[in-house]
Amino acid sequence: RLGSVRGVPGSSPPGRRARPWFPGISCTSAEAREELRRRLLGLIEDNRVMIFSKSYCPHSTRVKELFSSLGVEYNILELDQVDDGASVQEVLSEITNQITVPNVFVNKVHMGGCDRTFQAHQSGLLQKLLQKESAYDYDLIVIGGGSGGLACAQEAAILGKKVMVLDFVVPSPQGTSWGLGGTCVNVGCVPKKLMHQAALLGQALSDSRKFGWEYNQQAKHNWETMTEAIQNHIGSLNWSYRVSLREKAVAYVNSYGEFVEHHKIKATNRKGQETCYTAAKFVIATGERPRYLGIQGDKEYCITSDDLFSLPYCPGKTLVVGASYVALECAGFLAGIGLDVTVMVRSVLLRGFDQEMAEKVGSYMEQHGIKFLRKFIPVMVQQLEKGLPGKLKVVAKSTEGPETMEGVYNTVLLAIGRDSCTRKIGLEKIGVKINEKTGKIPVNDVEQTNVPYVYAVGDVLEGKLELTPVAIQAGKLLARRLFGDHLEKCDYINVPTTVFTPLEYGCCGLSEEKAIEVYKKENLEVYHTFFWPLEWTVAGRDNNTCYAKIICNKFNNNRVIGFHILGPNAGEVTQGFAVAMKCGLTKQLLDDTIGIHPTCGEVFTTLEITKSSGLDISQKGC
Repeated sequence: RLGSVRGVPGSSPPGRRARPWFPGISCTSAEAREELRRRLLGLIEDNRVMIFSKSYCPHSTRVKELFSSLGVEYNILELDQVDDGASVQEVLSEITNQITVPNVFVNKVHMGGCDRTFQAHQSGLLQKLLQKESAYDYDLIVIGGGSGGLACAQEAAILGKKVMVLDFVVPSPQGTSWGLGGTCVNVGCVPKKLMHQAALLGQALSDSRKFGWEYNQQAKHNWETMTEAIQNHIGSLNWSYRVSLREKAVAYVNSYGEFVEHHKIKATNRKGQETCYTAAKFVIATGERPRYLGIQGDKEYCITSDDLFSLPYCPGKTLVVGASYVALECAGFLAGIGLDVTVMVRSVLLRGFDQEMAEKVGSYMEQHGIKFLRKFIPVMVQQLEKGLPGKLKVVAKSTEGPETMEGVYNTVLLAIGRDSCTRKIGLEKIGVKINEKTGKIPVNDVEQTNVPYVYAVGDVLEGKLELTPVAIQAGKLLARRLFGDHLEKCDYINVPTTVFTPLEYGCCGLSEEKAIEVYKKENLEVYHTFFWPLEWTVAGRDNNTCYAKIICNKFNNNRVIGFHILGPNAGEVTQGFAVAMKCGLTKQLLDDTIGIHPTCGEVFTTLEITKSSGLDISQKGC
């Protein structure tokens, strides 16, 4: 990467504005060369005056003094003070057909070297270029009004930029759409956690009798009351986002954005009316939508998470197709409010997560009445009866042989994965590359696509975590780098998360499988134990279900590289330990920490048994 050359405020020439360069690229491959070219074009695109210079060159000094005398802020890259400056100069020569320095750009126009810059000054051309107003309607247009897009847009506006957000929800095949805020707020984290809470309250009602609560009526759940309350809360969040954008002077347009040419986007509203806007920079934050099976009857009769949280009727007997965290979370809270739920699984549960933990999640769900059909996939969904809900027949086949099976359900919920919303926004018209198989957008370490003025954040990124807080962090930091002279990049390592199944699963760092792949089994020590929450004792709930595990690197001071917990409030527990992992948590630090008693989190301060010892981890008391 290229080294950073920054002016010291007190010693910088008048008019000079120090700007960070991207540290360290070695131009040894075609891919690295293309990345270097992209970053150079980005510097030219981003800066009013960009001078590629050498610190000892007298001609470069003359050009700097000229701009200083004009009181013009300029940005410099000293080629003799960066790694592999010769490669930088070589790529610059390909862009400009000029092999010498200084190499000067003004408002993206190539001025040339020292002589041509002074000639432009004498003729008045330089002043005209410097006075040229922005050719664009906006400094930044963000496509997508979800968590990451809104965070980026608002941060850019706080930094004084003119910003627009384009957001449009294409209705699901069942006709469901929603307001500003994206998946998390409308059809993801927020309603999911609230429905999970509804299920937990049902369990608490059951437990309460053991704690002395007496009530005569049999408690029953009302789906319509729950969904109305949740949708009212979501509506308030939609409104608060719009108010926040208005307060920060961000233009919000409820239209579908599609690139038509470089720096230009077409916005189409619900009535089909089209308006075009231009911007200096764009951020793609369009997120993902649920995938369908591509079989007879799927889009006609099945629902997805897009539809479930605002469903106007109780779904009744439900088949959940999939083994993702979305599938298991939805199956969990539907069963928790008293519904008959079956989960149809093609292969493994919670792919990408620690598989020991995933199987424990599934086992708990199965013990609490959720049925699992393993190694089956649907091949047809047929409507038997109309209604709210109606009746659907599902035909499925085995993934391991010719066996088929049929079942009748009121609702079929598909949760088999999500597809990036990148294929119908005109990216091909401006040359933005996507992964043709997944639709994901490859970016560099500053969320920049292969087109220098186009960036991306959130679930559309290739190889990055699909989590709301990650998108928010990436969006904010991107805006600060683009418009606030900040350097900080989003750290995608050791990001905590929680699966809100009936018994919650929280994790941070590596799964045991991934740790073995990276560090080898002989270099790891795994500490683990079952634990029995005090609240479960009087209620008579199982004492060997909740489970804690840490994975340590023996040859790095027993540093904790994987943290896993299955138990109540796992998200709250995991969040705290995630901070410690960022700070380099070791097994000794855990041992040195005094736990809070009686809590679930304290179990991590008393872990003694290793997997390699083979000792029993069963619990018999608090």
